Amino acid sequence: MNDNHKKLSDYIDDLNAEQKPSAHGNPTNNEELNELYETVRKIHSLKEPCMPQTGYEKTLVNSIKKNRPKKKTSYKKKRFWVTSVASIAAILFLAIALNFFLPLTNNANIVHAMEEAFQEVKAYHGNLTIVETNANGDSITQSTLKVWANQNGDYYTEGLKGAHKDLVTVNNGEKKWQIVPDQEQVHLFAPFPDTYRFTFELGHEIEEVKNALSTEVIGEESIDGREATILEVIPQGGEPYRIWIDRATNLPIQKETTMYNALQYKITFTDLEVTEQIPDELLTYNVPGNYEEIESDGEQVLNNWMEVKEYVDFSPKLPSGNPAGFSLERIAILTDHETLKLYYMNPTQDKIITVIQGRATDEFTPDSNAILGKIENQTAEILSPIADHGILVGSIPYASTTDLHSIRWQEKDLEFTIIGNTTLDGLVDFTETMTDGDVNIPLDESSKKGKIEVPVNLEVEKNDQKSADAGHSVFKLDPLFASQVFVSLKISPEGISGEYPITESDLKVVENTGKDAIVEVTGKKTPISRVYLKRLIRQDSTGIWTVVGYDPKE
Repeated sequence: MNDNHKKLSDYIDDLNAEQKPSAHGNPTNNEELNELYETVRKIHSLKEPCMPQTGYEKTLVNSIKKNRPKKKTSYKKKRFWVTSVASIAAILFLAIALNFFLPLTNNANIVHAMEEAFQEVKAYHGNLTIVETNANGDSITQSTLKVWANQNGDYYTEGLKGAHKDLVTVNNGEKKWQIVPDQEQVHLFAPFPDTYRFTFELGHEIEEVKNALSTEVIGEESIDGREATILEVIPQGGEPYRIWIDRATNLPIQKETTMYNALQYKITFTDLEVTEQIPDELLTYNVPGNYEEIESDGEQVLNNWMEVKEYVDFSPKLPSGNPAGFSLERIAILTDHETLKLYYMNPTQDKIITVIQGRATDEFTPDSNAILGKIENQTAEILSPIADHGILVGSIPYASTTDLHSIRWQEKDLEFTIIGNTTLDGLVDFTETMTDGDVNIPLDESSKKGKIEVPVNLEVEKNDQKSADAGHSVFKLDPLFASQVFVSLKISPEGISGEYPITESDLKVVENTGKDAIVEVTGKKTPISRVYLKRLIRQDSTGIWTVVGYDPKE
């Protein structure tokens, strides 16, 4: 019960107890509440006056009996009938007054009406239009979806217009799947949990309004020919928004968000109709003849940024402007990790860049064979190419992984990975559009060789390269392992028997340009503090590392 309800209830209780209400003669700042007080006083005036003492009524009747002849209908019975009529009239008048005034002004009644209306809905369908507006006030229709849903949690959505045209998402309670026509694939997901079903699902929206911190009626408007009440909603978490309630059906038909990442969305249900059920053919799992069926690893394509907010609890980082002819073509989510994947494409150059971002789960540890750079003063891992480093590419639609490069770093509590089949310089340029600080990728050859130079026999190195190409001496393909062998032989020049005296945890790559690397050595046994290496024979990911110098331990 809200404060005004309680004040009105207390006022009525005082009148029924034949007491003067404390609010009587003290008008409030709420004109509407003052009018209700006045209405209640008028209703109460219809009631029979209170008798002055106990037994007064009986004494009066007995006195009348003594002075007047008896009649068939007793006064007591007649008075009871008159009193009942007055009471009934008072109750009906009060009920009419409350129901006439409160629904137009009481937000709780509107929310309750929404709940009751939706309980009667077995299924519904319509078209959802999503309009995107930027900070400059420019608006575009991002997408239009055909939607079917029911009270059981089953639903069917199909893209009619926009970037996700023809993309179909279905959950029939036993299976959840997405039909992706441009890849000729059907992705299968677990049907549960499926906490967020689709943009502007009626049950979800009503529940959000019900649990909001506050709601306020701010106006009325006609939407798609339907008269609607506009509610401003302040939710438990997140930014305020507006929602339009159809006055005929008491169902929500439109929602407008506040600016999010310099974008605002207006989602409108057109042709919304209540029905008995979703057509069976829409909920029947069927794989087209030439489509590939894929047991998904949890990557689900989303329709817009509104859906992103339902899956992740962080603010995504986006490129500023339109980087080098790339445009955002797909938004996806790894539902089991709350990880966001953004696909940017440059169709004229057949280039794809994928931005992966999510909460950092571990301390940042670069690949030992990675080039090391700095992004906003944080260590960045550069793999070029990534195919030889065991990086999970997932469902990125690249024709080949041999030309892929990646840049990975952490910023506060988030981790970012940018993968693309563009040049490494192009990937660096793209990364710069996503950061506010400096991007420093050391791609130039270093001249550092250490305090003590190690003589190099190029013929031996060439043979070691051939051996590594044939699958032997593979330790020299990793600067960390090459350093481990070199330092261990300094400790045990007669040879290594059993475990290495220097463990992998004693080594750390502190610099790597792809051609030059520096490995820091710790531990009590080591006579060396740093090892300097170069790729002398082949300067790519298949080239071996050669020790060219070191710094002795102080």
